[in-house]
Amino acid sequence: MKRVLVLCSTSRYRRELLARLRLPFDCAAPDIDETPLPNEAAAALSERLAIAKAKALASRFPDSVLIGSDQAATCAGRLLGKPGTRAAAIAQLRAASGRTVEFHTSVAVLDARTGECRSTGDVTQVRFRSLSEHAIERYVDLEPALDCAGSFKCENLGIVLFDGIDSQDPTALIGLPLIATARLLRGFGLDPLG
Repeated sequence: MKRVLVLCSTSRYRRELLARLRLPFDCAAPDIDETPLPNEAAAALSERLAIAKAKALASRFPDSVLIGSDQAATCAGRLLGKPGTRAAAIAQLRAASGRTVEFHTSVAVLDARTGECRSTGDVTQVRFRSLSEHAIERYVDLEPALDCAGSFKCENLGIVLFDGIDSQDPTALIGLPLIATARLLRGFGLDPLG
């Protein structure tokens, strides 16, 4: 019997990324508290939440392999969340102007039958160019990335905000590191290439 693969997320970005692997999968929303713990580092936060998302749905999908993923970003030592509003997006981009923002993206794969869970993370450094107030406001008006940590979409117009991106996996910045995800899935017997 084929195992059901479940993406523990309602993020359209993660859904689109996972679809690239051409493995059939379902999506379900994990109900977890995503509040950072006191003094929790971004890497630890993203890994903890990726694991929690996968485990949150294990009892609902007891014969499945579950994928949880999470991302945390920091700028000048400050954790960045999803802006939610135009004003918050402008403030995030203003703070990032001329600086490097680190994105910690973690993925966890859980075999609900055995309880075995494996996780890993990726760090992406995004070097922002110096941005004028006009450029920031114009970007936010053209592409309001209010549901994205850092207030941009690198796969679209947001790419013009940068001087460079340093990463082992370009998909990590979008929200699901596919190189690591494919490696973890192969460890559970799910190989996109059979």
